[in-house]
Amino acid sequence: DVLLLALAFGAPKKSFKLAGICAVGSVLGAVLGYLIGVFFFDTVGMWVVNTYGLESKMEIVKQYYTENAFGALLLAGFTPIPFKVFTIVSGMMKIPLTTLVVASAISRTARFMLVASFVYFFGNKAKEYIDKYFDLLTILFTVALIGGFVLLKFVF
Repeated sequence: DVLLLALAFGAPKKSFKLAGICAVGSVLGAVLGYLIGVFFFDTVGMWVVNTYGLESKMEIVKQYYTENAFGALLLAGFTPIPFKVFTIVSGMMKIPLTTLVVASAISRTARFMLVASFVYFFGNKAKEYIDKYFDLLTILFTVALIGGFVLLKFVF
């Protein structure tokens, strides 16, 4: 997000292209994390988790996956929990790779396009606003996304 913001503010007309590049890179990174989880969880995967102090987050992710892996991955693109934990645990739990790729593509593209939209349409005003309210904006979007899933599940 920080790199995308910096690059997009430097070239606002290219913000959507930059967001697309970030999304593709993120999905490729998700596949790499998945492969680490499948083949190297006990070594590389645990090293990543321990290096970032994410042991407690890993248990939360496992719980989300047992309830709804696709939904958890959709939300993961917007939560403060580092996405790499979700991708590594996806591999460890042998979540279908297509589930990871599709959910990652949707959530990460949406996240990066949201950032690009602010930059493209609002320029420097967006920069000031995002700097000031980034955490709040992320939380509000996550709440709206969860609310949408709740509506889909219980209303439709």
